[in-house]
Amino acid sequence: MTEVGYCSVDSGDLRLGVWVEGVLGAPVVVLVHGFPDTSALWGPVVAELARRYRVVRYDVRGCGRSGAPRGRDGYRVERLAADLVAVARAVSPGRAVHVVGHDWGSAQAWEAVTDPTYSGVFASFTSVSGPCLDHVGWWVRGALRRPSWRGLRGLATLVVRSAYLGVFRSRLGELVSPLVAWRCGARGRDVRRGLELYRANLPGFVRRPRERWASLPVQLVVPTRDAYVRSAHVAGTARWVARLWRREVPAGHWMPRTHPVVLARMVGEFVDHVEGAPASRGLRAAASVQRFGGKVVLVTGGASGIGRACVRAFAAAGAEVVVVDVDGAGAVAVAAEVGGTGYAVDVADGDAVVALAQRVRAEVGVPDVVVANAGVAVSGAFLDTSVADWARVVDVNLWGVIHTLRAFAPQLVERGEGGQLVVTASMASYTPTRNLPAYATTKAAVLMLAQCLRAELAGRGIGVSAICPGFVHTNITRSARFAGADAARQQRLRELTTRRYLRRGFAPERVAVAVLDAVERDVAVLPVTGEARLGLLASRLSPALLRAAARVDLLPKG
Repeated sequence: MTEVGYCSVDSGDLRLGVWVEGVLGAPVVVLVHGFPDTSALWGPVVAELARRYRVVRYDVRGCGRSGAPRGRDGYRVERLAADLVAVARAVSPGRAVHVVGHDWGSAQAWEAVTDPTYSGVFASFTSVSGPCLDHVGWWVRGALRRPSWRGLRGLATLVVRSAYLGVFRSRLGELVSPLVAWRCGARGRDVRRGLELYRANLPGFVRRPRERWASLPVQLVVPTRDAYVRSAHVAGTARWVARLWRREVPAGHWMPRTHPVVLARMVGEFVDHVEGAPASRGLRAAASVQRFGGKVVLVTGGASGIGRACVRAFAAAGAEVVVVDVDGAGAVAVAAEVGGTGYAVDVADGDAVVALAQRVRAEVGVPDVVVANAGVAVSGAFLDTSVADWARVVDVNLWGVIHTLRAFAPQLVERGEGGQLVVTASMASYTPTRNLPAYATTKAAVLMLAQCLRAELAGRGIGVSAICPGFVHTNITRSARFAGADAARQQRLRELTTRRYLRRGFAPERVAVAVLDAVERDVAVLPVTGEARLGLLASRLSPALLRAAARVDLLPKG
């Protein structure tokens, strides 16, 4: 049974306009808007949430159909927090509510959920683009007392992005309020009253921050394209929250309006998790100091070599790892080693990869990072390379990457939370050689595919990185095929090549370090070894020199 209705709630000196929609008896979700909005901001989000929950939204004091206080003190966050509590108790007597705040709505919700006086009123809190003012104050004080490059950079970002606050606090705010109202589609009266939020609450919060602890579960939704509230504003949150989940979304400040389906899903997953329903993948791990804590990373070709090193590195950085390899036993063994999940799949089989993607989504969740690493090597002259050799190297090195990206990229796009796709190319993708025509051709295609896909997905917040190692010691040299060689010579060439790579001394673990760095910084093309970097430089400065060098026979003699 559903309900849709309007009522008013008394909160001390004024009355608040409140709307209630959704399923009777379901968990109650209270939505709190910010400046210069009204409760209408939440319309598209309510449309999604009301199918499963009882959803409450209201106009905060001074806005819309709610009353306005007479003095500036009436806009202090303590009074706003009391309004939220009054609404929560009126619509859900005896049962804790789940609160979601945006912008100043989040700031006032922080005030309420960190006040021990209101213990038991709230079951969870989802904060969107609105930090706790006291948490920001403590973080700024700490960054000034213990200067570091990262802290100073964060401070600079905070100062630049918060410059407009000075305008809103001053009399200039009255002059710009019509422009703000026009730009945001708000009523001029609401904007003028809303400016009192800045004047009543901002002075002194850096100089005299209070200790505000949150014992309830908190979900921090961070729009990465927010022009006003940046990561620096919420950098100190983890210190004050016992159970914190942090989720990033490639969205701007008004995410409730531009990405309502994504936000509603996040809220729903969090509410279900807190209520004890089956938890979604994104909520399995609380926020952590580890680089990839709470992330799911899938690696193909993960049973050995660079793939296995990446699996171990991501797991050590806090990620939940999915290991995929044609060697099923090897994939399961490596996954067991790091507490992940292993699957046996030949990436050359497109249907099998599609089935894998569906299975991973159901059993683990949509991966945040996909590393398409599986590959095989075929060495030898073009005239010695058979059609079967070409078919195998194209099927694995090129089609395997295509199948992997086609299976998982749509999932990342649909989820709407960004992510990273990584492909393992090679320095051979831009350095021609007479000995690797098939291998180099597929790797060059993979490099170009990565750059094309990067351009396509940039607007969706999904990065694409191509990793280009050079001479790295992996098992690929022991299984490489040397075209035109009989069985005895084939084995000798494998042994000689393996010894040559061993002497180079570049372990796959060093490539894994570069992969994690590329994912974190969203690097487009990353040559890993010294020779890979030199080759890339030469390909740009003197292609003729590379073509001349390609004539040298690099195969071991034996």
